[in-house]
Amino acid sequence: MQIREATAADWPAIWPFFQRIVAAGETYTYPRDMDEPAARRTWMLEPPGRTVVAVDEYGTVLGSAKMNPNHMGGASHIAGASFMVDSDAGGKGVGRALGEHALEWARSEGYRAMQFNAVVETNTRAVALWKSLGFEIVATLEEGFLHPEHGYVGLHIMYQRF
Repeated sequence: MQIREATAADWPAIWPFFQRIVAAGETYTYPRDMDEPAARRTWMLEPPGRTVVAVDEYGTVLGSAKMNPNHMGGASHIAGASFMVDSDAGGKGVGRALGEHALEWARSEGYRAMQFNAVVETNTRAVALWKSLGFEIVATLEEGFLHPEHGYVGLHIMYQRF
């Protein structure tokens, strides 16, 4: 697996799994009916943000991540990141590879920490992955997310200081 900068040519491969994930409404706070132009603006970041893709040996996009300053001004030393993995590539280490890459990027860019603002507590695979990479849950907004199956569930804020 290779992780590289995403280009405009990658968007047609990202959009289908982005749309499925967001429409399912189980893990992201994006509008579930987000249209393609809005999704592209949200995901394909300009500097100082960065968007990458994980690809296999054939160049197939397996997943993507976006990394950016989480805050502005006096808190701009905190990075943020978001991750999406195509369900066809689940369980193959794509999320872990993207997470490790994002952490490396943040450290190399001089960020002092990374914060995830909204990790849905029922997304147990993601919570376990982020904990295994050194993140901790610093707060949970009880009933902060309306899950289509579980109703109102907690929304974790996860953090890692470098």
